[in-house]
Amino acid sequence: MKAKGRKSRQPGNDSGGAYPPSVDRLIAEFSRLPGIGRRSAERLAFHVLKSRADEAVALAEAIREVKENVQYCRICFNFAEDDECAICRDVSRDRGSVLVIEQPKDLIALELTGMYRGVYHVLLGRISPLDGVTAADLTIRELLSRTEKATRNCGEEPVREVILGLNPTLEGDGTGLLLTEELRKRGVTVSRLARGLPSGSQLEYVNKAVLADALAGRRPMND
Repeated sequence: MKAKGRKSRQPGNDSGGAYPPSVDRLIAEFSRLPGIGRRSAERLAFHVLKSRADEAVALAEAIREVKENVQYCRICFNFAEDDECAICRDVSRDRGSVLVIEQPKDLIALELTGMYRGVYHVLLGRISPLDGVTAADLTIRELLSRTEKATRNCGEEPVREVILGLNPTLEGDGTGLLLTEELRKRGVTVSRLARGLPSGSQLEYVNKAVLADALAGRRPMND
């Protein structure tokens, strides 16, 4: 039996009617973000509610612009708003040196060290059979294509060295071994970041000093 004067709980209304439907929806959308639980989602929603209207609209516009304007660079698969990202367009970079990483966020971590002046290739993941991720799901074919034809590399420069900057995990190492085999078939020098990186770590969480040492101390893959 329903209590008099109280509204019944609607599907998806996690507050039991305590919040207006639009607030419940905002909380639900925030809670879908990685690492955001119900309480954190409520705090974010309340922050938006307390913000000035122009601040909230600016946030919404920024989200819309990202979805409409950002794409993958046609060469390296970094984030870009044009066909090529800023790094691939930079004529001061050493375009013959390609550092292979798993995700764009790894690129940001490496750029913050200021130690690397080559270009990148983002795989958009790593081979992980347990998760159903195979080599065909990554941008491995595009990387090999860059090494085979200079016209497919930025600045149309031949690739002379590929540095493996994959995360030091079982999946990252497996992906690196496959890449090493394929790249050596094509006569490309292959090296990897020094193992000053803690085993099982993620590049985005490693401090700049450790990343700088790893870049400076990279080793051939047969070591």
